[in-house]
Amino acid sequence: MEITGKEGGPITRDQAKRWTARYRSSGKGKTNSHLFGADTVKELLAQENCVAMRIYYALDDNGEQQLLLVGTDAEGNDMTEGLILDLASPCPPDCSVNKSELAG
Repeated sequence: MEITGKEGGPITRDQAKRWTARYRSSGKGKTNSHLFGADTVKELLAQENCVAMRIYYALDDNGEQQLLLVGTDAEGNDMTEGLILDLASPCPPDCSVNKSELAG
């Protein structure tokens, strides 16, 4: 698997609203989102040989839903010897202050 750094892409605002609403109504989790700072994400992506990042779903030691971000090299390998991010701010309680239409 070759990673180019161009994986992923935009979706429409309406699609994002539908998908986040569907998730909230599914009852699959108490957490709607996770906030990662730009500097932290830039540090992850600035690692030598990092061309992308992979995001893992996880449950922490308290059974709370988490997202783990790990750098990925051009061959698609997780860079687990490097920086792995979590400790994001979950919503709730740290939700968008402007009542985002994605947060419901």
